[in-house]
This record gives sequence, structure tokens and C-alpha cells, in this order.
Amino acid sequence: MNRLRQALDPFLLLLIATVALASLLPARGEGARIAGIVADAGIVLLFFLHGAKLSREAIWSGAKAWKLHLATLGTTFVAFPILGLIVGRFGFVPSDMRAGLLFLTLLPSTVQSSIAFTAIARGNVAAAVVSASFSNLLGIFLTPLLVALLMQKSGSGSLISLSSVEGIVLQLLLPFVVGHLMRPWIGGFIGRHKAMIGRVDRGSILLVVYSAFSAAVVEGLWSQVSSEELLVLAGLCIGMLVLILLFTLLLGRMLGLSREDAIVLQFCGSKKSLASGVPIAGVLFPASTVGPILLPIMLFHQIQLMACAWLARRYGAQPAAELAPAE
Repeated sequence: MNRLRQALDPFLLLLIATVALASLLPARGEGARIAGIVADAGIVLLFFLHGAKLSREAIWSGAKAWKLHLATLGTTFVAFPILGLIVGRFGFVPSDMRAGLLFLTLLPSTVQSSIAFTAIARGNVAAAVVSASFSNLLGIFLTPLLVALLMQKSGSGSLISLSSVEGIVLQLLLPFVVGHLMRPWIGGFIGRHKAMIGRVDRGSILLVVYSAFSAAVVEGLWSQVSSEELLVLAGLCIGMLVLILLFTLLLGRMLGLSREDAIVLQFCGSKKSLASGVPIAGVLFPASTVGPILLPIMLFHQIQLMACAWLARRYGAQPAAELAPAE
């Protein structure tokens, strides 16, 4: 009975309902623009509240976790691409799909969902902010380089998007800093309303899922491949995610990371950013191939959100004593 209740986690059901809603009633035109604005506002509020909640000591401790950050970057930009190269040798997978699967393994980590899930799981949020943000910023430069090296594709123009850098700074880091600077005045209020913080975490993820999946559906997500190919692709995405989650779990234990830091490694190391993948693909690949190449990351993005939502709630439900740092 307990396992059934965990499987029917309300937040996971909300995620599935959100995907279904976006598939049946995707935001289009002006509605899509409004949905994007609301999702962005939710993310800004999320980071503002996290900044206000964290103490200066916690932030400094997160920034000093160099072993954790190197492990996360190694998983994102080394272990994941190796896995993508292995999957690319599977002959039964169509060539465009293989290219898309390799491309998704070269992308940086997500930011907002990685941090939100870390918070839900009661992990080291300060370290997650540093690790995920640095991964995303580094990915703007490193992902195109890895694509050029591993996919043997040539692109024209600059692959460094100033607007992407500005988005990360203005939408994520700046609200976090402002919230932290306002901590002396609003920290007490935030501490007394932890349930509100949890609702903002979950609400921001639902908004991002709806906005991103709506855009994918409008672009013809369900008409680009047959149902059989979609099942194969979903199976490969699930398998890759399971392998990376197990890899990060074992790597955290090998490095002797505390439970809080091991949670960061799992959630930041196992994620791939759809937000970064779309503009990079638009620059690197011909317009006629962008859709099939993006399909794996679109599908993987939804799978990782659902799987990590369940995992985060499972970690968050564990007794506080189990979250003590390893000796």
C-alpha cells in the first residue's frame, strides 16, 4: 500500500496531467507568449525566495564544494557524451534519432528544475545553484565545441549567445543575489512559510513543463515519428537516464560526498537542458533536420522531470537523521 501511494505521488500526477494538457491544449500565439512570461516570473520568484532562505555560511559552503562541482561537470560533459557515443552505435536506431540522442548528451544541465528538485529532496541548495548555473554557462561554449568534435557538424556564425548569458544572469543569479541581500528583512517570514516555498518549487516546474511541452507540440512533436519509433526512443531515453542516475549514485559514494551533496550530484548531473538545446541546435543544424534532432531532448526532458520529481519526493520524505553528512 505504501509503495502504491508513492507511485501515485500527487506531484507526479500533476506533471502527467500537465503534459496531457499541453498535448491537448498547447499554448499558441499570444497564449504561448503569456505562458512563457508566467513561467519566467515563477522561476524568478523561485530564485528570489531561495536566495532569501539561504544563509551566507550556506552559500559559501556550497561555493567551496569543488569536488562536487568537478564531479557534476565530469558527469555532464564526459560520462554523458560517452554514453551517447555508445548508443550511437546501435544499428536499429534511425540515423536522425541517433544524432539527436548524441546531441542531448552534449548539452549542459538544467538550472531551475535541478535546484527545485534539490530543494524538495532537502539537498545542498547553495551548491546546486553554483553547480547548475556554472554548468549552464559553460555549456554555451562547451556544447558547440563537443558537437563539432563528436558529431562532425560545421556551423556558421557565432555559437555564443549573449542573450542566453543575459537570461541566466538576469533570471536566475540576480534574483538569487537580491533575495539573499534582503534576507535580514524577509528571512524570518520565509522561514515561517516553508510550505509556501515548496508550492513555489513545484509550481515553477509545472509552468516550465507546460510552456516547453506546448512549444514542442505546436512544432509537431507527435507527427515527426511513428509510434514504434517513439517507443524505441522513449525506451532509450529511460535507459540512459537510469544508467546516469546509477552512475551519479555510485560516484557520490566513491567520492565520500555527504548525502546533501550526493543529491546535488544526482539532480544536476543527470539533467539535460531543453532551453539550451533548442537555440544551439538552431544554429548548428539545417532547418530541415532540427525537428528530429530535438525530439530526443524534448522527450528526455519530460522523462527526467517525472523521474526526478518522484526521486526528489522520495529523498525528501526520508528522516532528517538519514541526511547527516558522511563521516
